[in-house]
Amino acid sequence: MFPTPVEKRPRATQLTYQTFLPLALILWLLPLIAVAIFSIKPGADFTNANYWGWPSSFEGFSNYGKVFFESQMPRYMLNSVLITVPTVIGAVALSAMTGFALGIYRFRANLWIFFMFVAGNFVPFQILMVPVRDLTLELGLYNTKRGLVLFHIAFQTGFCTLFMRNFIRQLPRELFEAARVEGIAEWRIFWYIVLPLMKPALAALSVLVFTFIWNDYFWAVVLTQGAESQPVTAGITSFNAQYRAAYHLMSAGSIVAALPPVAMFFLMQRHFIAGLTLGAVK
Repeated sequence: MFPTPVEKRPRATQLTYQTFLPLALILWLLPLIAVAIFSIKPGADFTNANYWGWPSSFEGFSNYGKVFFESQMPRYMLNSVLITVPTVIGAVALSAMTGFALGIYRFRANLWIFFMFVAGNFVPFQILMVPVRDLTLELGLYNTKRGLVLFHIAFQTGFCTLFMRNFIRQLPRELFEAARVEGIAEWRIFWYIVLPLMKPALAALSVLVFTFIWNDYFWAVVLTQGAESQPVTAGITSFNAQYRAAYHLMSAGSIVAALPPVAMFFLMQRHFIAGLTLGAVK
């Protein structure tokens, strides 16, 4: 039913695994390594097809200096923060409440409402491009950070509700029944009993949503334009117009843009793993 652990396989299988695992890891990291190397090269190396060779000169300080001080990169980074943080707070808060309602209360339409939340995750987001863009234009939310935040909250709440509802259903119902016997109001049960028990799930979900929204490129291009509202993923492409396809600066900007989600994961790693594995072993 379950695959045999590598430690229990024949020695030849273990050696093959130990040989190919580092190779697979290097292959997976190869694009990131290429971007990191090119971010310290001069722009002429790309023109001369020096993609993997030794840099003709080390321009790391110059490239990153131009990214921070001679472009709109700080503005794009701030936009990403102002879009991602409210989205994480809104999506996680809403899904905690909907997950509580769908996971605790038994009523006739429970399964249908839960299905409506989950069904949105199966819709290819590309087909929503035109109607969502037209809707933001009609509501005056096009090319605004507020419009992007509201859309992301609406789109992410379905997945978050699925995550929270399944987590809450694993909690012992005796806790809620005992609280109700004591006459505790339902909102107090949610605030003082459920939320403290949900901390690992809240942390894990926050990391996932933060990564999803920070790395989003498709909706950043569809719903925003210009430095006043675009996040960093879309703003990196502005180096093409500013510096005539300055791929060395785009590489440096990509490395800078990748640092916040990586830092977020390592800061929340313990809570993230605890939230994903809670309940796996009884």
